[in-house]
Amino acid sequence: MNKVILKGRLSRDPELRYTTTNKAVTSFNIAVKRRVGSDNQGPTADFIPCIAWNKLAEIVANNLIKGSEVLIEGRMQVRSYDDQNGVKKYVTEVIVNEVYFCGNKKEKEDGGTPAGGNSQNDIGNFGGTPVSDDDIPF
Repeated sequence: MNKVILKGRLSRDPELRYTTTNKAVTSFNIAVKRRVGSDNQGPTADFIPCIAWNKLAEIVANNLIKGSEVLIEGRMQVRSYDDQNGVKKYVTEVIVNEVYFCGNKKEKEDGGTPAGGNSQNDIGNFGGTPVSDDDIPF
């Protein structure tokens, strides 16, 4: 089984492009926290390259910015290509199937990290009422 679930923040704005057959493709990186390393220098992050296609690519490009917090689900892909010098290069990336916007309501109101759209069909709109962290029992 090839399934990846990651939660992190975009480390740069998404880049929307279109293929020659007019398919939308968006690339972005998310910074995912890593626990304290063996050298005890504190938490670090991995910067994971992600690719979204078609309608999801347009939703990501139009609703997320650098710093947006997201939870993504997808699959890991390793591909290779030959560079200009004929050297084979390998790229590992996540092909995104689902994106959940995790930004809080305050960030959205302040013009920061968007938390999704207003339609029931938009990804990230759960239709619930936000709950303060102080109200969660754990």
